[in-house]
Amino acid sequence: MLKAVDDSYNAKVSVIGKEGFNGFERNVMLQSIDTHWREHLAALDHLRQGIHLRGYAQKNPKQEYKREAFELFGQMLDLIKNEVIKVVMTVRIESREEIDAAEEELAQPHVGNVHYQHADFNPSMAPEELLAPTMESGGAGAQVQISDMPKVGRNDPCPCGSGKKYKQCHGKLS
Repeated sequence: MLKAVDDSYNAKVSVIGKEGFNGFERNVMLQSIDTHWREHLAALDHLRQGIHLRGYAQKNPKQEYKREAFELFGQMLDLIKNEVIKVVMTVRIESREEIDAAEEELAQPHVGNVHYQHADFNPSMAPEELLAPTMESGGAGAQVQISDMPKVGRNDPCPCGSGKKYKQCHGKLS
């Protein structure tokens, strides 16, 4: 088991180089320490607020605070060790060719013909103007003629056919 872990680690180091991988390990360690240290300080603050209750149990609150703070510190160190080892051992190092192939794949559009509509939209109840608005060629291209659309009051039913008031449906957007 340890041999497999050593082999995996050495393979990662050989791809990047010892200095590059040491820099990665250092960054992972610093990020983990930073995150867990903040959590540790918050836990100590929480412990400090309730430690006075130990006096009711005939225990010295200062000694109990020291003991519990030491336990929290040990737990923090274990969490840091586990997190750093997990990240370092599960990181996947890709070659330049794999990165270029992934970038090319992301550059190609995956989504084709997409239409967006309200969840409660019913095309059979919608006015004809909403289904196929008239287009008028203008100086900057095609524009929708808004003057053909009926004026909708805030408390009127929404023209999309959802059955909701305009202010609760498409009126929210404006």
